[in-house]
Amino acid sequence: MPDGYDVLLRDGGIAHVRPLRPADREELHELVNRSSERSAYLRFFTSGRNTAHTYIERITGDRYDGRALVAGLHDRLVAVAEYIPIEDGRADLGILLDDAVHGHGLGTLLLEHIAVDAAEHGVRELVADVLAENRPMIRVLRDLGLKVEQRFDGDTVHVSIAAESTPRLMAAIEVRDHEAGRASLARVLAPRAVAVIGAGRDEHAVGHKVLRNLIDGGFRGPIYPVNPNASEIAGLTCHPKVPGGVDLAVVAVPARHVLQVARDCAAAGVAGLVVLTSGFAEAGQRAAESELLRVCRTAGMRLIGPNCLGVVNTGARLNASFLPHRPVRGRVALMSQSGAVGAALLDRLDVSSFVSVGNKADVSGNDLLEYWEDDDDTGVIALYLESFGNPRRFARITRRVGRRKPVLLVKSGRGKAGGRAVRSHTAAAATPDVAVDVLARAAGVIRLDSVPELIDTAKLLAAQPLPRGRRMAIVGNSGGPQAMAADACEVHGLVVPELPPGLLDARAAAALGNPVDLTADATAAEIGAAIEALAASPDIDVVLAVYTPPFGDGLDATCRAIADAARTAARTADKTMLACVVGHDDLIDGRVPSYAFPEQAVQALAHVVRYAEWRSRPVEPVPVPPPADEKTAREIVHAELKARPDGGWLAPADAARLLGCYGATPVKSVDVDGPETAVAAASRIGLPVVLKATGPVHKSEVGGVRLNLQTPDEVRRAYHDMSARIGAEMTGATVQRMLSGGVEIIVGGVNYSMFGPLVMVGMGGVMADLLADRVFRVPPVIDAIDMINELRCAPVLYGYRGSPPVDVPALADQVVRIGRLLEDLPQVAELDLNPVMVTPEGTATVDARIRLAPCEKPPSPLLRRLR
Repeated sequence: MPDGYDVLLRDGGIAHVRPLRPADREELHELVNRSSERSAYLRFFTSGRNTAHTYIERITGDRYDGRALVAGLHDRLVAVAEYIPIEDGRADLGILLDDAVHGHGLGTLLLEHIAVDAAEHGVRELVADVLAENRPMIRVLRDLGLKVEQRFDGDTVHVSIAAESTPRLMAAIEVRDHEAGRASLARVLAPRAVAVIGAGRDEHAVGHKVLRNLIDGGFRGPIYPVNPNASEIAGLTCHPKVPGGVDLAVVAVPARHVLQVARDCAAAGVAGLVVLTSGFAEAGQRAAESELLRVCRTAGMRLIGPNCLGVVNTGARLNASFLPHRPVRGRVALMSQSGAVGAALLDRLDVSSFVSVGNKADVSGNDLLEYWEDDDDTGVIALYLESFGNPRRFARITRRVGRRKPVLLVKSGRGKAGGRAVRSHTAAAATPDVAVDVLARAAGVIRLDSVPELIDTAKLLAAQPLPRGRRMAIVGNSGGPQAMAADACEVHGLVVPELPPGLLDARAAAALGNPVDLTADATAAEIGAAIEALAASPDIDVVLAVYTPPFGDGLDATCRAIADAARTAARTADKTMLACVVGHDDLIDGRVPSYAFPEQAVQALAHVVRYAEWRSRPVEPVPVPPPADEKTAREIVHAELKARPDGGWLAPADAARLLGCYGATPVKSVDVDGPETAVAAASRIGLPVVLKATGPVHKSEVGGVRLNLQTPDEVRRAYHDMSARIGAEMTGATVQRMLSGGVEIIVGGVNYSMFGPLVMVGMGGVMADLLADRVFRVPPVIDAIDMINELRCAPVLYGYRGSPPVDVPALADQVVRIGRLLEDLPQVAELDLNPVMVTPEGTATVDARIRLAPCEKPPSPLLRRLR
């Protein structure tokens, strides 16, 4: 069990969970004393508390052979849950809760965690006896998400719980996690009362700016300036300390006072702190930041910051920030890890909410996604991140949220592998930035390269319906920009189709192509009529209006015509509409996003089209994993890391054994240590053969591969030549039968401690790095055929210029199996199968390299916990 971690409860409170310690005995006896006799009876089937106290003595004693978790709330133990193995993979289950926390979801959470721990320790079934009148506990066990069987015996219900993860359990945990996450931020982002701690009379000071913004923004609840040295600020009565009844406290005091302020807020029952003050982790003061977080977590307060700009909720008229301008109400919820970027975005976007997370000590993008998912004022979610706290959870949340609301991401730091000591083709290609791309794609997240791209795309998503397809109509008064738009469509994979005859009236007959050039003297009415006609066509999905001012009727009249046409199109056809008014970035009539340049408009649209296509695809069920001998595979890995604790490259024979556990056995190889043993191996295998040096990672680059050796003498000479060329790095060689025909493909994978596994397929052999034709996925791979078809070399697999088609389903099966291997074995740091020969008859892995590295076990997605 982990040493200890914080968890969110159903009401948004925070509990601390950790393994039971013998030193907990006294506090647990106090827990029993606080329990009512009714609770003791329901738990222990006897009146009075003696049995309960005996139970506490047993589980904290030296002879206790079970495993137990305790939970603390506000620095007091309020729950204990345990299981004791009995026989045949079964274990006895027990839980005791403080009466004060009934109904908060803590019991359910502890049972989830106990079940996961039990399964990891070989328990297949948890059993418990529950009084039939204890309906709340029976309901908790029934709704847990695991397979539950009940058998009634008089007044007792015998409950049996299968300690095996199910899709229902994962779904139930996701729902409970979402409910808790949203509740924890409800009083922070929609507070009833706000305190500004550090408010002063200096108009240039941060605290005064926050107070002024709250007042000028029209916040409807009480606003309390907190300053022991003033009686009144900005017409409001000052308080020496934060008063009771405050949901949100904004802290703008020097760093040395922040911890005491946090303790005062904890004593006052504040729900959340927004700490604007700098001077914490970003200044090297990590210990102070950790202590601030500990104070907040112990008190059940959420922490935003420190070192941030503040928070905004335009629907609640809350501007608890020191921004120089008032945010405008809109449909975009915005989170920024950078204050400067956040301020710039608010200048250009109308928002429902804005949260500047600063050092992100507690509240992160994952938490905000949970809140904004159900926020009626939010239609689009935009994130600027400099780091990920829990990218796997981010992917799980966004995969769900993205089905309802688009999630936009700008992630800074698109660096290469840097100093990573990687030697395989796959690991060199699978940089951390590639991992972010793959996670984003799998979850339907719109990843963008820049802040301007985010602004452009968010404007379109917030104002217009999603496009139904890729078919574009381009209409306007200037041929050059329209041609540029058409070129950009081709680059981004959008279609500019020919228009059906009779679609436009005679005025546009001279330009019946697509783009539709109405010429520079086109009136505003003519442009508007053409837009309406194009939007009404069933052959068009999107209309882009391109206007170059000041021609025709001028900027204002033409923009009014575009807005009127868009209004009509929205009523009659619900088509996506956008504009390029050359030189002007704007939002026409609050409904039509307009861009200064045609490429800008098309790029934003391309992002939206791809998102719409992802969202329209049905959610594919997670496939049943291919069979594997996971037990033997783990034994191989364990033995290797025991012999070499720092890890390293597996010997070819061990790599083959490991792959064999997953049905991906390479072609037969014979290890040899000299020219004569090579000749003997060739005779056994059958000529012609291939000779490969062992030792070098990239053998072909150092002359470590010789193909089609026809005679024993050729084998002997090849070994001598190889040894002389490579020198001491060559530790021996392998001999394989020569395979001919087929397509050379590389299948590979990496495991990142943060991101998890990635699997890759691409053009293999010596061309693997030169052509860089490769595609990545996050396992489990549910679309292996589609993945393969994304390769530029895919036509070669299906028969190209007379070559026979090869067995693509067999290659897809190989990719899926390697994906499972990477999921099961996080110690597999790098893996290359290169080449995999794909023939009409199937696949054959010719060469395999696997590097193991020690790693911590990744956190289970079934364990709800704050990072």
